[in-house]
Amino acid sequence: MGRSANEKENGVLLTHGADDLPSVIVDDYNIELRSSDGFLGDKANKYAFQEKLDAWRKRVRNGGTDPLGKTPTRELSKKQIDALLVGDDKEAAAIVMGAVDDFAGELADVLDKLLHQKSWKKTERVVVGGGFSERIVGELAIARAMVLLKAKGIKIELSPIVHDPDDAGLIGAAHLIPPWMLKGHKAILAIDIGGTNIRVGVVEMREKEGSDLSKAKVWKSDIWRHADDKPSRTTAIERLISMLEKLIAKADKADLVPAPVIGVACPGVIDADGSIARGGQNLPGGNWESEHFNLPAEIKEAIPQIGDHETFVIMHNDAVVQGLSQMSFMQDVSGWGILTIGTGLGNAHFTNKGERDAD
Repeated sequence: MGRSANEKENGVLLTHGADDLPSVIVDDYNIELRSSDGFLGDKANKYAFQEKLDAWRKRVRNGGTDPLGKTPTRELSKKQIDALLVGDDKEAAAIVMGAVDDFAGELADVLDKLLHQKSWKKTERVVVGGGFSERIVGELAIARAMVLLKAKGIKIELSPIVHDPDDAGLIGAAHLIPPWMLKGHKAILAIDIGGTNIRVGVVEMREKEGSDLSKAKVWKSDIWRHADDKPSRTTAIERLISMLEKLIAKADKADLVPAPVIGVACPGVIDADGSIARGGQNLPGGNWESEHFNLPAEIKEAIPQIGDHETFVIMHNDAVVQGLSQMSFMQDVSGWGILTIGTGLGNAHFTNKGERDAD
């Protein structure tokens, strides 16, 4: 395999999982909060909401008919649950609201614990990302959690993530990259690896419209729901590389030659050499934390060049990268954080360094 760290021409290392990024300091991420009965994060992930909705349905059946019918909760789509919440059947809406309220209580509890961590003490705003945040039930749960925290005397602003969560994990990768690496290029390649899906995209930076990357958008992307296929780690990497190669070809054909750098968002604690120290248990095929495996090195070996230049790979935690997509919208605060509600509950905290240096 190739080198697992990236080296500048002047010998300065571009490390993976860095605390000091171009526009922010990453104060902390992937904090694992425990309660007497396990990890607090397990009580506020996307499966926890399903469990709370299912519990309400079971209780209602004790006194009559379930207004949500016979369809198992796990088979109800996100759109169906949102439709129930705003539909004409008020009893069905009330059951969903019960689950929203219960989930919001757990979310508020997690946030309360996080806000008491040293690295989160000066938090002014928390953005909530992940797929759950884009739903009507998600928006209500976020608002309800903020109300619960305020009722306890905790002054905090909660808001859903600005970008589509599918795009945020790709767009945020642009903020991992030092500005000198982006000069002369219109786009970068980005990868977002999760416990359910792998996404690969070409992020168009559009710096003429916004030098702070506020106008960055996903030009084209591809998604693979690996949870359905249950591949080995080797197969997952092969599929990932194939997705990258196809997108590079499309970008070249459109005269949108990406910078020779690939930003990677991945669950877990990321060491400076690109290895995953812990937290990669939901990744496809398992064993991503092995000392004999290095994802950035695997990618660089498969794609040694982009255009005429050597490929650089920079990887960070997925909650950090998703949070970085909010950089341009967080300039009115100093300390801020992100929670990502998905297969797990990710978290990261940032302190702004000031305006992005264009040099």
